[in-house]
Parts: sequence; structure tokens; C-alpha cells
Amino acid sequence: MRLLVVEDERKIADSLKKGLEQETYAVDVAYDGDYGYDLASTEDYDLIILDLMLPGMDGATLCKNLRNDGRSTPVLMLTAKGQLEDKVEGLNIGADDYLVKPFAFEELLARIKALARRPKNSLPTVLKAGTLTLDTNSYKVTRGEKEIRLSKKEFALLTYFLKNKGRVLSKNQIIANVWDFDADILPNTVEVYIGYLRDKIDKPFKEPALIKTVRGFGYRIEGN
Repeated sequence: MRLLVVEDERKIADSLKKGLEQETYAVDVAYDGDYGYDLASTEDYDLIILDLMLPGMDGATLCKNLRNDGRSTPVLMLTAKGQLEDKVEGLNIGADDYLVKPFAFEELLARIKALARRPKNSLPTVLKAGTLTLDTNSYKVTRGEKEIRLSKKEFALLTYFLKNKGRVLSKNQIIANVWDFDADILPNTVEVYIGYLRDKIDKPFKEPALIKTVRGFGYRIEGN
């Protein structure tokens, strides 16, 4: 999943980015509302974590503008304003959930996963291709009866492939959805990580390879 954190308190924003990346999410950060809106309205995110009190465009306006633009990306609001009327206002302008500061990181993770499970916004949490199975909740990957251990970036890459099973994905698409917006990634980095995946999910098994190269276009993962 690719997340956007819009939070002006840099210590909180950077801590969220670090913690969420450790959970295999790709995370972009904006420290003000104007830049947050620019990213949210031009990039594709699976979820936006949005503070209400922001310099420039405030969180409520940002969320309202996104909804007026036709953007249905789930929004989880983070704020120190915890009165009932504040929560009602946030939900009425288009937020999908509301978490009051201070909060436990474990609760934030649980709410992110709950929003991702909503049918209109997500695919099932168990993804498959042939005999390969990936569980986005337990982070368990198996092919047949064998469990496969992946690094966090390998897991994120495989998840993106499985969510787009059968589609040809270019290197630029992979970089945009698996790595952070400001990451300094070269196209051959994608080739390296696809090589890592093939070494783990294809080469050890006496079955047809799942990851295919479509020369001149990119890669796709196959399997019913």
C-alpha cells in the first residue's frame, strides 16, 4: 500500500513514516496543507493520514477539496481536537475515520487495515497467483506447502504485482507504487528486486514461473 501522511509536526510525521515503512508501506510526507493537496490530487494513494491543524490549507479544506474533485481515497484524520462535534464535522466533510492525538501506533495500524478491508477501496487481504499465496495481514507468503521469507521491500513489490495480476507493469509504475515519492531509485533497481523475487518464488519450485518479462513494456505476474 502507498500512503500519504500530511502532518506539520515534523517529529510526528517522520516517526509515522519510519514506523509505517517498517510495516512494508510506501510512505510520502507533506508538512503543510498546500503541498499535501498537491500530492493527494495528483498521485495515487491507497490511504491519506491527515492532520486537521495545518499551515496553509487546513485539513478540513483539503479533505473537502479532494471529495469535490471526485477523489475517493480513504482519509484517516489525526487531530488533537477530540470533542464529539469535531469528530462529526470531520466525518461530514468526507473523512473515513478519526483518531485523536495522542494515540497508540498499534491502533493507527489497526485502523489503516480496517479501512483497507472496506470492499469499495480494496482487494482481499489474501492474494493468490497459482500456488503462491500472500496474506497482507500476517505478512505470510507461501508457495504450495513451503513458506517463503521476503524482505519488506520484496513483500511490498510482490503485493503490488498480485494486486495487479495479469497486468503489465512498467518500471515507472512499480517505482511510483512501491517506493516513496522522493526516493532516489533507478530503473535497474527494479530489475534487481525482481531478480530477488524470482530467486525466492520461482526458481526453487518445479512449477511454471509466475513473474514474466514483457520485453519493451515491463513485467507481469501470472497464475489463476
